[in-house]
Amino acid sequence: MARGPKKHLKRLNAPKHWMLSKMDGIWAPRPSQGPHKLRESLPLIVMLRNRLKYALTGKETNMICMNKHVLVDGKVRTDANFPAGFMDVIEIPKSGDQF
Repeated sequence: MARGPKKHLKRLNAPKHWMLSKMDGIWAPRPSQGPHKLRESLPLIVMLRNRLKYALTGKETNMICMNKHVLVDGKVRTDANFPAGFMDVIEIPKSGDQF
């Protein structure tokens, strides 16, 4: 008898293109509601921690986002679970990188 939207996502149910390992824990970061669908997006936490290696832990990734160092399509995003889509530009001005 669930009430409201689902707030959790298990690692095995996460989309395969996120390339999360099975043995790193039970839970995966669930993208918050935004401009892209769950299956067609990648949360910023997965992008910064697993793909770009800017952080080692989720806490570090959260600190990077909360210090307003991440821009998605030119707007500051403080939500680490923000869904980044296919043609979105992720910018980190402090290091001068754009992806």
